[in-house]
Amino acid sequence: MSDLSPAEIVSRCNLLMSHAWMVRTFVKHSEEAEDFPELMNLARTVFDISRALETRVDNPAAYFAMLKKKIGKLEAAARQFAIDAPEASAHTNFEQAVISMNGCVSQLREWLNESQAAMKVDS
Repeated sequence: MSDLSPAEIVSRCNLLMSHAWMVRTFVKHSEEAEDFPELMNLARTVFDISRALETRVDNPAAYFAMLKKKIGKLEAAARQFAIDAPEASAHTNFEQAVISMNGCVSQLREWLNESQAAMKVDS
């Protein structure tokens, strides 16, 4: 367990979501998305979770509750993206986007778990 406060964990999660947002932007504006519209599921999912979380950054308990509610959908979208992206393109950009999304989801899950301990200590 780390010694981070709930607000610091929110900050770390926001950093990860900024990386997910950049993957979203890459996918959304890629030429491949025109031929592989299923790639847009990731873009829509990242948009949805980002907008939901940004309204709660000043309330860690609400932020973590929303992250807990939405992370399964993000995990599913990242898993599907890992399947769809190589079909759309073998370019390194897509390979790196898959790695980046998998890293974001994994670390978000870790910070979510960490937040539960931090919220108990903070109570």
